[in-house]
Amino acid sequence: MNQPFYETFHEISPQGIALSYLTFPGGHHPLHWHEELELLYPLNGEADIVVEGKKHRLLKRHLMAVESRQVHGTHAYKGTSMFICIHISKRYMQTYLPDIDLYRIHCIPEDIGDERFPEYHEICRLMETLTRLYMVEDIPTFTMESEGIILQVLSRLLRFFSEHRAPRLPGTSVSAFDRLRTILAYVGAHYREPITLQDAAGELGFTREYFCRFFKKNMGLPFLEYLGEVRASHIYQDLLHSDEPVSLLMERHGFTNQKLFNKTFKKLYGCTPSAARKAARQTESSAAH
Repeated sequence: MNQPFYETFHEISPQGIALSYLTFPGGHHPLHWHEELELLYPLNGEADIVVEGKKHRLLKRHLMAVESRQVHGTHAYKGTSMFICIHISKRYMQTYLPDIDLYRIHCIPEDIGDERFPEYHEICRLMETLTRLYMVEDIPTFTMESEGIILQVLSRLLRFFSEHRAPRLPGTSVSAFDRLRTILAYVGAHYREPITLQDAAGELGFTREYFCRFFKKNMGLPFLEYLGEVRASHIYQDLLHSDEPVSLLMERHGFTNQKLFNKTFKKLYGCTPSAARKAARQTESSAAH
């Protein structure tokens, strides 16, 4: 279940929508980005969502939008988390709104004031309709109905929770987050390999010292700590879905320091690797019965 930290989606429908109902153990999904707009709607528990360096708490039955190409990560607190996760390709949506790339949606629950709450409540009501639709089995028109609801949600987000920006002029300087997206894509492609600070700095044409300052300022943690989190998150997924020894998983995903791995894993998941695997097996056993 490895996912690169520049994500691509292969189940985008002809309408440009990927709808997932996810159930997974609570835990950490490191910072990443993708071209699609993402809508998150927890059905239980709560999660911290970090978007371009700022942390937001997302409670159950609240919707949050993460714009395309925004660097973001999640940490779910409940033992087993259930989310509706929707990815929408703006390229496909140009059929409805040709300049959709110039609209930037900002829909974060904690930032919504009283004047826009009725519109936000209506969006959450639509998400509840989507949830109930999923619970009814064998609906021949499920895809048609669910994508119709999602288009209504997107329409309301664009009408009430977006701003229209002027297109970037030719020659405009590359932003810090453009550079971050470059380095996160590099980590996603090479995290299994030895990566030094000099390697990472060279991807951006920075000196090592400047790169260290740049990365920590914009990401909130040192680069090597981030690299360790990416590796640990892949190991975590393999722990849940295989019986391979931890030492083998460490080697496969680029970790060479056992003490550092144990420290990183405990910080992210609050337990040892063996405890995480045991808890996952118990959850699977309970679900089977």
